[in-house]
Amino acid sequence: MLPSSLLPVLFLALAVAGNPVVIRDSPITVPLARHLSSTGGARSLVRRDVDRARRLVAKRSNSDFAARGIINEPVFNTGTHYTVSIGIGSPPVTYDLLVESASANTWVGANQRYIRTSTSVQTSDSVSVSYGSGSFSGDEYTDTVTITPSLVIKGQSIGVASQAKGFDGVDGVLGIGPANLTQGGVDKSKYTGSINYTPLTTTAPASHFWGINQSIRYGPSTNILSNTAGIVDTLTTLLLLATDAYDRYRAATGAVLDSATGLLRITPAQYKNLKSLFFTTNGVTYEFVPNAQLWPRSLNLDIGGKVGDIYLIVADFGTPSGEGLDFINGYTFLERFYTVFDTGNQRVGFAKTRFTSVNSN
Repeated sequence: MLPSSLLPVLFLALAVAGNPVVIRDSPITVPLARHLSSTGGARSLVRRDVDRARRLVAKRSNSDFAARGIINEPVFNTGTHYTVSIGIGSPPVTYDLLVESASANTWVGANQRYIRTSTSVQTSDSVSVSYGSGSFSGDEYTDTVTITPSLVIKGQSIGVASQAKGFDGVDGVLGIGPANLTQGGVDKSKYTGSINYTPLTTTAPASHFWGINQSIRYGPSTNILSNTAGIVDTLTTLLLLATDAYDRYRAATGAVLDSATGLLRITPAQYKNLKSLFFTTNGVTYEFVPNAQLWPRSLNLDIGGKVGDIYLIVADFGTPSGEGLDFINGYTFLERFYTVFDTGNQRVGFAKTRFTSVNSN
């Protein structure tokens, strides 16, 4: 992992049903700020990621996995999350919004209250969204949204919270779910080679999010996960695998479960023999080098670990494969690849960057 890096994701614009679609031929790049919260240590980090997965599944199914074990924690109390600063109103007021790839709702008012300007129009509709332990409710407005000085959207629908829970430190959410992103260009300066696209999966519940079909191999020939559906998610820190795939990975690496952190731990000798993971989607294979599989050792103490110990970022999803959402490619995957969320063509694209194979941790 690269603690100093920014997630190389291109956010192009906001759009909701009923609004004019904004189409741009030139790329718009929005800087993201990365935040690491280590409250509760890695055990809380793992629990938070798995709990988020349960909530996502719970939105779309009645499975026992989705219903059991959901804990009462803030939406992003532990792990890595991203914020982006956008302007709302005229003159624009700046809000720091949490980037959420599994939601299509954009709203403000959690920390900094919404400030009405000359372009603010309150509709007759109310809005309420639950994120599990976190939630907001309020009124729907339309307003001018400034993503960058060259990308200004007039009449954008937004939620304005009168009540919000679980969003300390941010002003709201920028929802970039599959129904909420407009088509545009890509920034060729941010990646190397070409972008390879994979269509969104039709397998539920992964199909309700940025879901793709993918297989995972360890080293030259060890199958970890056969081709199956999962999601790409900006609010998940780790790489989550279905339990049977996780067990195969643990056996292949020789890792043991660390009782203090809840993460897998390997010895220096095992690290020397650690092999790459290979993710294959739509016929294209992406190499996830050994160093990419490590938790940053400079942050070991922040998660309750020991200085010098080597922890892996692969964690147990908590359900067997074949459930329709068998993996989550979280931050630890996304930081290594340029990722394009393309709503117009219902696909996700990946490309290599200068961070993809770097051996820095």
